[in-house]
Amino acid sequence: MTTVTATAAAASYHRLTKPLSVIASITSLLQSLNPQHPNTHQNPDPSLLNHFSPYLTPTLVIQTIKSQTSPYHSLFFFNWASCLSSNSNNYTHNHFSYIAITDKLISHKLFSLAADLLKSHDRFSDFMVGKFIKAHGDLGHLKWAVKLLHQVKEREFGCCLFSYNALLGVLVKANRVDLAWGYFGQIVKEGVVEPDVSTYTIMIKGLCKVGRLDDAWKLFDEMPLQRNMVTCNTIIDGFCKKGFVENAKIIVDEMVQSETCLPDVVTYTTLIDGYCKKGEVENAMKYFDEMVKRGSCAPNLLTYNVLINGLCLKGNLDEARRMMTRMRLSGVRDNVATCTSLLRGYCIAGRSNEAIQFFKEMVNLGMSLDGNSYAIVVNEYCKLRRPDEGFALLREMRARGINSSVVSFNAVLRSLVQLQELDKAILLLRHMPRMGCIPNFLSYNVVIIGLVSAKRRMQEVDMLVNDMLQDGHGLDATLYSFLVKACCENGDINKAIWLFKEMINVKYVINLECFAVLCGELFATGRASEVENLFEQLRNVLPVSDVKYYRRILNNLLCRNGDHQCISQ
Repeated sequence: MTTVTATAAAASYHRLTKPLSVIASITSLLQSLNPQHPNTHQNPDPSLLNHFSPYLTPTLVIQTIKSQTSPYHSLFFFNWASCLSSNSNNYTHNHFSYIAITDKLISHKLFSLAADLLKSHDRFSDFMVGKFIKAHGDLGHLKWAVKLLHQVKEREFGCCLFSYNALLGVLVKANRVDLAWGYFGQIVKEGVVEPDVSTYTIMIKGLCKVGRLDDAWKLFDEMPLQRNMVTCNTIIDGFCKKGFVENAKIIVDEMVQSETCLPDVVTYTTLIDGYCKKGEVENAMKYFDEMVKRGSCAPNLLTYNVLINGLCLKGNLDEARRMMTRMRLSGVRDNVATCTSLLRGYCIAGRSNEAIQFFKEMVNLGMSLDGNSYAIVVNEYCKLRRPDEGFALLREMRARGINSSVVSFNAVLRSLVQLQELDKAILLLRHMPRMGCIPNFLSYNVVIIGLVSAKRRMQEVDMLVNDMLQDGHGLDATLYSFLVKACCENGDINKAIWLFKEMINVKYVINLECFAVLCGELFATGRASEVENLFEQLRNVLPVSDVKYYRRILNNLLCRNGDHQCISQ
């Protein structure tokens, strides 16, 4: 390298790195000064920053403001740069400098500080107020957002389109579409400002969101402005989400014929997804092929994924695998969502063994599969009555740091109970918290019912019921009835009566079958005198229309035992 070239390269490197080093030096100094609040007498002397004034440019100022962790450091620096009467660069804050400091302060919820700053510099414009409205709206402060609009509207004599658009966006996001529609009508009626493409797009999105598709289409059709890609994609997405894919197709076909707003990858992907969700995969394939043929926008990962998922849901596994191969050949790499769709497709088609094999292939290839993929395979192992392998996958998930859902654990528990491997089920239930998953009501319920059905395991049932209650899961009417019946069958009539009275206390109703078993056991053990008292307690929680069914059970038992006197209503 020649000396001249080397010198030029060094100078170029110096120009590139100098702003970064200046920003770092300013940041270091600000941190040592540590200004806590710009309006207190405790602030350090801003002239300490004066030796940086020759380096001031709009870009450096904006980057310095954005790079500060503390908003007070940003503000201190901004105020210092504002007060410089002269410097070698003749620096003054521009519009983007004000945007940077406003964004910094608003992001830390320092609304009053930001507003005072802008007002003192006569910069509290419609555009800036729009930022405040959005920030307040994101925090759920809708009344503040509305108040700000009225303030800026009065000050700007109604010329506040940025603020109007910000408020419409806030209201739509908060599902206050009717209120947004009212403000939109106000804009049109007053005629002070003309709604722009953003105004129409926001309202179309809101109307689609609440299912007012006719109004959305009318607004779209009557727009006096040239529609842009965002507007078209917004209404296409709205139609597809509500299942009106043919309406979306009309708009896409119009876009194809236009010269100003051709469909892009988002347009096609949205339409393809809409057809797939309706099960019309043939139409989805038609538009996929059109997309490829046009060549103006290539299918991306999301396009392939929605199509593969649609094929899988229809059971077209072989076509889905071919599409996956086509995707790879086009240079688009599949991801977890692609694999999960195929796994789910194998399961829908009843090809469980192929699903498991495909899962193992993906793991061996180093694919970082997520909890959904594992859950699908765990469930398939359980359907194949192979819960031990399902449990092994749950342990593997734990080792890989992947959270497993309680649904997967419950599938394994259910399979173990069905196979009468109750000891394993109990052990798994008690180990669930150590594996990062808290048992829910269904977890306990499936094991408890399994133990009750197995007979002679009521002691373990009692322990699990106690654990269940300690974990904050109350018994429901079905489980109460089941336990009452089990106690009767095991000869523990006193506990059955206690459970029955507990049900009454929580306003649950024992089912007819279990009530018949309980009363039958009372008659059989010579405690018929207690039956009428229990029935009277039960009537307090029974719907009036059901009383006769329970009374009929008692009458039948009385007659069977030689007493022909029916219990009164």
